[in-house]
Amino acid sequence: MPDKLPENSLERKLGLFPVTNIVVANMIGAGIFVTSGLLMEDLGNPLLLMALWIVGGLIALCGALCYSELGAAIPQAGGEYIFLSRLFNPLFGFLSGWVSFFVGFSAPVAASAIGFTEYLTRAFPQLLSLGIFGEDFEAMALKKFYSILVILVFTLVHLRGIIFGTRVQNLLTLLKVGLIAGLILIGFSFGKGNFDHFSQGKEFIFDFGGWKVIGLSLMWIMFAYSGWNASAYIGSEIKNPKKNLPLSLILGTGIVILLYFGLNLFYVYGASPEEMSGVISIGGLAVRNLFSKSFESFLSVLISFALLSSLSAFIILGPRVYYSMAKDGYFFKFASKVNSVYRVPSKSILLQCVIAIVIVLSGTLDKILTYMGFSLGIFPILAVIGVFKLRSLNKSEYKMLGYPVIPIIYILAGVSILTLGFLEGPIPSLIAILTVLAGIPAYYIFKRINEK
Repeated sequence: MPDKLPENSLERKLGLFPVTNIVVANMIGAGIFVTSGLLMEDLGNPLLLMALWIVGGLIALCGALCYSELGAAIPQAGGEYIFLSRLFNPLFGFLSGWVSFFVGFSAPVAASAIGFTEYLTRAFPQLLSLGIFGEDFEAMALKKFYSILVILVFTLVHLRGIIFGTRVQNLLTLLKVGLIAGLILIGFSFGKGNFDHFSQGKEFIFDFGGWKVIGLSLMWIMFAYSGWNASAYIGSEIKNPKKNLPLSLILGTGIVILLYFGLNLFYVYGASPEEMSGVISIGGLAVRNLFSKSFESFLSVLISFALLSSLSAFIILGPRVYYSMAKDGYFFKFASKVNSVYRVPSKSILLQCVIAIVIVLSGTLDKILTYMGFSLGIFPILAVIGVFKLRSLNKSEYKMLGYPVIPIIYILAGVSILTLGFLEGPIPSLIAILTVLAGIPAYYIFKRINEK
C-alpha cells in the first residue's frame, strides 16, 4: 500500500438522515445536562439564562450557515483543517487539527464516558462497591473502569465500518432526541413545577464585570453547542455533499436549538433559581422536584445512555481530522492508513481511543471547561473568515443566505466571547493559547519529516 492513499479511499456512503443525526448527536452532549446550574450560580437570573441560550443557538446557526458554503465547496474529511489549509496556509490547518486532537474530540469522548458513568452509578450506586477495598477507592476505580470500558466498546463498534457505526449512531440519537422531547412534554403536562420561577432571582447588573460574566457564560454555552459543524468533518463520506452537507448542518443545528431551549424551560419550571445555583446534575434536580426521587433514578439511566450517542459521534468525527492531516504529511503517517475491509481510518480511531483513556485516568476534566471552550472557539472564527476568501476566488458551489451579514455576526460574536472569557478566566484561556502555540514547532517537525 502506498504511503498516501488516493482521495477516494474513504467512500461516499452517507445520506442526509445519518449525517444530520451525527450533527445532532455531536451537539447534544454532557454540556446541556451539567452547565445550566453552574450558569445560574453566576448569572442569578433565569430570563437572562434563557436569553443567553437563545443567543448561543443563533451564533451556532450563523456558523452552520457559513460552514454550509465551505463544506459544499471543499467536501473532504477534516473540517477546519481542510478549510484553513486550502484557503489560507497549511500551518493554520495543522494548528486547528492539533487543538482538535487534544481538546476537540479526545477530551469530549472522555467527558461523555465519565458523564455516562456518573449518571449510571447515580441510579445504581451498588455498581461502585466490590466489598474488597476501601469504599472511596473502589468508587473512584470503578468509575474510571466503566468509563474506559465504554470508550473501548464504541471504538470497536466504529472500527467495523461507517455504515455499521452510523446504524448504531442513528438508534442512539433517535433515543436521545425522544428522551429530551418526551421529558419536556411530560414535565409541562404532569409535573408539579412553578412558572413563578421565571420571575425570581436577582437583578443582573450590566457593568464591565457583568459583561465579563456574560462572555464566560456564552463560552460555556458555545461549548454545549459545539458540534454544529460536525458533518464538515466527514465530507469525504457524504453522498451528494453539495446538497446534503449544508442541509445536515442547518437542520441539525435548528433541531438542537429548539431542544436546548425546551430543556432550559424545563429546568427553570422545575427548580427555582436558588435551587438551581451551582447544581451540576440539574436534570435530576428538576425531575425530582417535578415528580419524585424514584423518577430521578429512571431519568439518570436515560441520560447516561443519551450520552453514549455523543461519545459515539465524537469517535466517528475526530479520526477523520487526523486522517486528513496524516495524508497531507502533517501528522503521524500511520494515522492515514485505512482498513482494507471496513474502509475506516482504523489507526486514527485507535489513537484517539488511547488519548481519551489517558484523559479519563488523569481525572482533571472538571477543571478544563473554560480551557476547552476557549480552545474550540478560535479556529471556527478563522474558518468563517474563509467564506470571504472563497467568494473572492469565485469557488462557492453553494451560496449561503445572508452573506456577508451572517459571517460578520459570527466573527464579531466569537471574538467578543473569547475576549470577555479571557478577562474572566485568564489562566485556563492562557493554557489554551499555549496549547495552540505548542503546535507551531510540531508543525515544522512534521513538515521536515514529510519533506525528507
